[in-house]
Amino acid sequence: MIVPQMGVGTFRLGGQTVIDSIKNALNAGYRAIDTAQIYGNEVEVGQAILESQVNRADIFLTTKIWTENYAADKLIPSLKESLIKLRTDAVNLTLIHWPAPALGVDIPELMEHLLEAKKQGLTEYIGVSNFNIELTQQAIDHIGLENITTNQIELSPYLQNQSVVNYLQANHIDVTSYMTLAYGKVLQDPILLNIAAEQQATSAQIALAWALQKGYAVIPSSTKPEHLISNLKAQDIHLTPEQMQAIATLDRNAREVNPSELAPVWDI
Repeated sequence: MIVPQMGVGTFRLGGQTVIDSIKNALNAGYRAIDTAQIYGNEVEVGQAILESQVNRADIFLTTKIWTENYAADKLIPSLKESLIKLRTDAVNLTLIHWPAPALGVDIPELMEHLLEAKKQGLTEYIGVSNFNIELTQQAIDHIGLENITTNQIELSPYLQNQSVVNYLQANHIDVTSYMTLAYGKVLQDPILLNIAAEQQATSAQIALAWALQKGYAVIPSSTKPEHLISNLKAQDIHLTPEQMQAIATLDRNAREVNPSELAPVWDI
């Protein structure tokens, strides 16, 4: 994988809260940070990295282009603005945040502009987020499979999205899972709690371990240092085939994030 398997997310975090979260995460050992233009926290993310004891070169930093910057004359300037906010010469990964078919987005043209940003050295890698199979294939067909590093999609024990995962993994595209804990809804699941007891772990660790064992990258966020440390320990858990199969039965196509004007037609 190109994308580090364990990163820290910053969705819905701002101000001093996100600064503290990132600094605590870096102190705990995280080396991948995920943000986005629409999160409104790129300045704070850049400040946190600068104030940390970790060199920028040791951090895998991801941002995402928002829909209002998809136009040909806006994408690259907006990414340059993100770099200024993040206090870096380049990010490691830049994603198209949503395909937004309802807005009439031309995926081939959009990917061409993103590839140009890569060619200009503004981003080391590029990829997509929230794309279905059809739209991911459009991106591949236009700029080449070698240029699609990841598809960041919602995945949790309650939304396992196996058809998309199978497609991405067959094409050797990294799968990045967001909302892996489904806003915390999976944490009280009896099956996960039972596995947690068997593993002497927490249900959050079990959900993350499931995703890691499936080969996904995860980017859970937390404002509590103890939770950041606890989440990291998911990397040390090995679930048995029986435990993995038990989690497979939890799939209920329960999607937490589905904005009608931005989302594609989801694959079943």
